Amino acid sequence: MDKAYQKLIDGNRLYALSKKFDDPEYFKKLSLGQRPDYLWIGCSDSRVPANEVTNTESGEMFVHRNIANVVVHTDFNLMSVLEYAVNVLSVKHIIVCGHFGCGGVRAAMGASSYGLVDNWLRNIKDVYFKHKEELDKISDEDKRADRLTELNVMEQVRNLAKTMIIQNAWNEGKKIEIHGWVYGLNNGLISELNVSHEEKDDIEAIYRYKLDK
Repeated sequence: MDKAYQKLIDGNRLYALSKKFDDPEYFKKLSLGQRPDYLWIGCSDSRVPANEVTNTESGEMFVHRNIANVVVHTDFNLMSVLEYAVNVLSVKHIIVCGHFGCGGVRAAMGASSYGLVDNWLRNIKDVYFKHKEELDKISDEDKRADRLTELNVMEQVRNLAKTMIIQNAWNEGKKIEIHGWVYGLNNGLISELNVSHEEKDDIEAIYRYKLDK
């Protein structure tokens, strides 16, 4: 039987050897635990690996990825990651990173059905509807998709700030900043969208919980 995946095993051997060559204690130190300062919420796209595009080492970044980097309050997977990152790992920065050329964003712009994922993409359609007037003025489809990618990231940053997990952390005096970034597949560069949130006053009053100190 042809083991098409064998190159992954071989790659792992090379990775382990190179790390131990650079630092014989590398894996021993990793095994002692993690204390990352960053939580990365990115797209599942195989072209946007969090550690690689930020040039960070193992242990520096806690990562959650899903189609089109969406933050849904009923997604218990993401909410569990968020709670662990905030309350156990004590991350200081949470990054929502989308990317230009995102297939999920492009699919959400159209009327085609893709099966189960349609339910997930509905969240991005809601972002489009919210900004329909602006987006419909962009005649170039690629540029419209790029703008929707940016708007989607901005919306997900706000969605994070609306969670009880984040607001509880802020109420307890934890210094957590939420950032919105977009990665360019064509140049490998990250752009900041200047939508950082660091306190509940950064979101509309209707979403702010009254919490006791």
